[in-house]
Amino acid sequence: MSYINWVKTHKFIVALVLIIAFLLLKQSTSQVGFPSARSRIQPAYPPDSLNELPSAEINSQELGAPSVSKDYAPPPADEKVDRLVEKNSNLSLLVEDVRGTGEKIISHAENEDGYMVSASYNRPDQSPFATITVRVPTAKLDGTLSFFRSLAIKVTSENLIGRDVTEEFTDIEARIATLEKTKAKFEEILEKATQVQDILTVQREIINTQRQIDSLKGQSKAIEQNANLSKVTIYLSTDELALPYTPDKTFRPNVVFKQAVRSMLGTLRSGANTLIWVGVYSVIWVPLLVIFYIYKKRKNRKSNIES
Repeated sequence: MSYINWVKTHKFIVALVLIIAFLLLKQSTSQVGFPSARSRIQPAYPPDSLNELPSAEINSQELGAPSVSKDYAPPPADEKVDRLVEKNSNLSLLVEDVRGTGEKIISHAENEDGYMVSASYNRPDQSPFATITVRVPTAKLDGTLSFFRSLAIKVTSENLIGRDVTEEFTDIEARIATLEKTKAKFEEILEKATQVQDILTVQREIINTQRQIDSLKGQSKAIEQNANLSKVTIYLSTDELALPYTPDKTFRPNVVFKQAVRSMLGTLRSGANTLIWVGVYSVIWVPLLVIFYIYKKRKNRKSNIES
C-alpha cells in the first residue's frame, strides 16, 4: 500500500520515468543487431560465364526448310568423346597479411596464364577479410591449389566441385552443324529465287539462322573456356572466426573467449548509444524535472508555513 500511495503522491515523476523508458525502448528496438562472424560473409561469386545465353531455335515454316529437331542426330554410343569438365574450388585460408597474400594469389594466377575475376577487401582496421576469385588453366589447377595452401597459416576449409558439360557441349555443336546446313539450303534457294517477295523472305531466314548460329557459338565458346580455365574462390582473413567454415570441435575455449569479447564490446557499444539518446533527450526531461523539483519544494514550504 505504501508503494501505491507513493505512486499517487508522485504522479509527475512516474509519468516522466515512463516517458524516458518509452524513448529508450524505442531506441533499442530500432537498433540493428551485430551479425555473427559467419553471417557477415557473403561470398560473392561473379557472373563470368556466358552459359545463360538464349538457346537457338530455327523458325523455318516457310519454304519447307528442315527443322533442327529432325536433322539432329546424337553421336554414336561407341564414339569416343573427350570429356569436358568445369571445375570450381573454394578455399578458406587463415593468413597473417590479407592484402599481401591477395596480391600473391592474383600474381600467381596471372603467371600461370590465368586471370583475376574479382577481388574485394573488407574491414582493414579490424579483422581484415578478403574474397578473391581467379581463373587458372585446369591443367595447372593442382599446382595452383598447392601454392595457395602454402600461403596460409591454416587451411580451415577446402572443396573442389566438378561438372561434366560434355553432353551440353556436344548438343550445341550438333545444333550448330544443323543450322549451318539449313543456312546452306536457304542460300541455294536464294540463288534460284526470282520473285522479290521470295528473295526478301529467304534473306530474312538466312539472317535469322546466322543469328542463332552466332548465339550457339558463343555458348560453345563459353563452355569450352570454363572447362579449360577452372574458377578458384579464396577467402582470406587474419581471424579464423571470419572465415566461412564449420568448426571441427564443439568446444574450443579460445573461440568462446573471442566470442565473449565481441559480445561484451557489442553490449558496451549498445549502452553507449543508449546514453547518447538519453543525453540528446535531456533537453526535454531535464527542464521538466527541474520544474517539478521547484514546484514540489514550494509546495512543501507552503504547507510548512500553514502548519
